[in-house]
Amino acid sequence: MSTILIVDDDPRFRLQASNLLGSDGFEVVGEATDGASGLEAARSLQPDFVLLDIGLPDVEGFEIADALANDGQAPMVVLTSSRDARAYGRRLASSPILGFIPKERISGAAIRALVDQS
Repeated sequence: MSTILIVDDDPRFRLQASNLLGSDGFEVVGEATDGASGLEAARSLQPDFVLLDIGLPDVEGFEIADALANDGQAPMVVLTSSRDARAYGRRLASSPILGFIPKERISGAAIRALVDQS
């Protein structure tokens, strides 16, 4: 079983993603509502994956992904947004992430597909 941390400011999305990913074989080890608490949780909980919203209230998910990549044992980061990937252009390609999944397509299978592609 893979562990995952969900970082998103929308409580409904966190609940939905937690239920969905839990039923898809992931163990949700924590949730965070902003970038600062997400970074702290990722460092303390050491999940295999971090599902990270790009549009957080305090900092962009890209910055958190960069900070985690600079850590020694960085988790695999999956960025998500309600916006289309094209809205982020080259930033997605240059970011140290496993990949991007739109919020409406979040699933364990989608995350595993990113792992298989890497």
